[in-house]
Order: sequence, then structure tokens, then C-alpha cells
Amino acid sequence: MNVSLVQELSIFQLTLSGQTPPPVSSVTSATLLSLLKSQIDLLIEQQIPATLWVKLPPGRIWHSEIQRYQQQFDNSRVVYNCQVENVENTLLDAATQRNTPFIISPSQSYGKSPKAHLHTISKIHREYFLIVLSAKFCSLTVAERAIKNHKNLLTITTIEPQIIQQVLDGIKQAIILEKCAIAPDDLICTSTPEPALISQLLTKQLQRHDEINRQIISRRIAKIEQQKQALHHNLQLKDEFLTNVCHELRTPLTHMKTALSLLNSASLKNPQRQRYSQMLNTQCDRQNSLIHGVLELVQIEHNLEAMHLETVHLADIVPGVVSTYQPLAQEKGIMLAYTVPTELPAVWCVSGGVRQIVIHLLSNGIKYTPKGGQVWVRGRLQGNYVQLEFRDSGIGIGESEIPKIFDRFYRVRPLPMEDPGGAGLGLTIVQQLLHGCGGSISVKSKPSEGSTFTVQLAAVLDKKL
Repeated sequence: MNVSLVQELSIFQLTLSGQTPPPVSSVTSATLLSLLKSQIDLLIEQQIPATLWVKLPPGRIWHSEIQRYQQQFDNSRVVYNCQVENVENTLLDAATQRNTPFIISPSQSYGKSPKAHLHTISKIHREYFLIVLSAKFCSLTVAERAIKNHKNLLTITTIEPQIIQQVLDGIKQAIILEKCAIAPDDLICTSTPEPALISQLLTKQLQRHDEINRQIISRRIAKIEQQKQALHHNLQLKDEFLTNVCHELRTPLTHMKTALSLLNSASLKNPQRQRYSQMLNTQCDRQNSLIHGVLELVQIEHNLEAMHLETVHLADIVPGVVSTYQPLAQEKGIMLAYTVPTELPAVWCVSGGVRQIVIHLLSNGIKYTPKGGQVWVRGRLQGNYVQLEFRDSGIGIGESEIPKIFDRFYRVRPLPMEDPGGAGLGLTIVQQLLHGCGGSISVKSKPSEGSTFTVQLAAVLDKKL
């Protein structure tokens, strides 16, 4: 049945409207939960049949307490479960506010208990309350969400019959009771709690508050332990990373030191001198590549979460990168070609990410393809994604090595004879960039049959973009 509001309703303000208003406390939701649980404990232990008016925060932990009470009385007790309705147009005039529906569906089980539906324009939408009405014990607990401090609740709890009746009278005035499902006795406070019940209630509140505090502390300790383990794991990864960097730097430095000592030999012939000079240049290039790769990876991992996604057309990136690598491919006798249709939709990627991805994968394809081989780059639309395929006729990758190729500093063996080997970070960088934009990469390869790396990026299908 429908019950209409004839004025603004606030349980919190009704509680404070008397001549001697009860004190207001700022409490956490955990403390409010302990107040609720202690009252339910008292009602169950003393087998007190009561009518409840409730409006609780969302979450099973709150409503399970009311269900626990109902089950003790075989769902025979009435619980008026007040709920707030969402309103699409909150700019309602005063007449509309006065006629806000207050719907009561008579039933006994809490899951289908009478529900009072209120529009969110009512002050009551920021309040939670529990009103207990029985011949032996009556109580009122009401909380209002604080505006400035969302973690705390302004809370009032009282067992004074005058204050409770004052609130019930306010509810009566705020609604039209004609033809409604609310029993008259369910809006009357008829008792003053006995001192023994008050003493038991206070004891239970302390017990429940202590129990909830222990649970909170236990959860905090578990969370701190998880953070500690994660920090320890990150420190281990950093130590491992630094160890690998030092190891990788040591190799070219050793070669350079050897070449320099040999160059100082007075009996060294010109062909040997040229060979050692070339070794120095090669190892300097390797060390420079390593340092550049480490700095690039560290920068990406540090800034990845803060990087903005951008829309990029592959046709604007791939041709330029391919033309840059064309002289190197010609020098090695490798045919380098690409097919990227201009009508392909743009893709989402982190800023500058597509260019870096193309550079690393194209560089790898040329590096591991012997003279006379071929390297292709192909773009195509696949559903809601754009695929960019890098295929070469190079030395290929063994099945056991494929799971390792994205690890830091890992390099496929054997390396081409003319290449000293890169930093082993290119594929790691590619994977990190794709992770930052929700993309993916897959590999198909067999030794001596070449490799195919397929990058998948989300397409921008909205033509307005």
C-alpha cells in the first residue's frame, strides 16, 4: 500500500528536537555496528519479541543481524525496512516532495519485510537507524553521515521513552496513515527498560565493541603483512635487476679492457690493431645499448600508471620506422617490406608507445634474420582490435625458449655471428608498454623457420575520434 509524505522527514532531527536532546557522538561504522549487534544480542538472549524500524548501510554484515533476530522468532516479528528510492530528476517542486510515496508491503520475513521507499530528496537518505519497540525494552539508535568527514557518523543512541515517542510522533506527522499497512501499536513506545536490562546492554556493547576492534586489528595486521611481503618481493626484484645490470655491464667492460691492453703492445700488427679497435667500438655500442635499454625500461615502469592513452594510426608510424631501418636491411641483404592499410582505424596506446613497439620488434626481426632473408610488417583489423604482425625468415626460437624471451636481459641463442647481442630488454619493454594500454603480444616460432610476433591493440571504432 502507498503512504504519502506530507513533510520532510529526518529521524536524526526529530531525536534532537526535544527540550533535553541526547548527546551526539562521532563514531566509526564499526562502532555503529557494535551498537546494532549488542541490541540484537540482548533481544535474542532475553527472548524479547519486538517490532523493528530499520534503515541500515548497504552490506550483508548489517542486514544479517536483523535476519538473525527474525530467525529466532521463526520470522514472526515485524520489521519495517526503510529503503531509499533513486530519483532521476532531483529538482522536484515542493508539491511533488510532499507527495513522495512511502510504500509498505506487508510481510513478516526480513527478506520480504515491509519496506518504506523514500525519494533521495528527503533528508533521511543520509541517515541510518534502528528503533526497537517492545513491552520490555525500547531503544533508538540513529546515525547521520558527516559531510566533512565521510569516515565517521554522527550518532545518537537513547532508551528514553519520551525521546523515542517524540520520534514516532514525528513519523506519524510526516506520513498519511489512512489505508496503510502500519499497525498503530508499531508507532508507540510503551516501556521504560529495567536497570538489569540496561546493565546487560552496556556489557554486551563493550563485548561487541571489543570483538569488532579485534577483527579490525586482525585485518589491519594481515594487510600490513601482505604489504610487507609485497615490499620484500619488490626489493628482491630490484636486487636481482641490479645484479643483472652489473653482470651485463661487466662483460663489455672486460672486452674493452682486454682490447686496450693489447693495443698498447708495440709488436701489434695493423690488421690486429684494426680488429681490436673494432672490438672496442662494438663493445662501446653494446654498453651504450644496455644503458639506454635500462633507462628506458626504468622510465616506463616508473611512469606507466601516469601515462595517458592516445589514439594513433599505424599508417602514421610504421612507414617512417621502416624507412629508418631500410638502409640497415639493405646492408645485410634483407628484404624489408610492410603493408599497413590507411583505412585501418586508430588504436589506443600509451603516449609514444606504438613507435617504441615497432622499433623494438622491427630491430629484433632484422637482427635475427641472416643475409638474403625477409622481414614483413603487416597491419589488419580483427574484430574490435588492430593486429600488427612482425614476421621474419630468421633463425627462429626454440619451443623451450619462447616462455623466457620476455624476461629481462634474456637473449635468444645462438646469436648471429656479426651481432654482439643487444641488451635483452627490447621484448620486456614491448610487453610493459602493451600492459599499460590493455594490449597483448603472442609469438609463433620454430628454429630455422623464422618467427612471427603479433601485437594486438584496441581499435578506436567511434568515427568521431
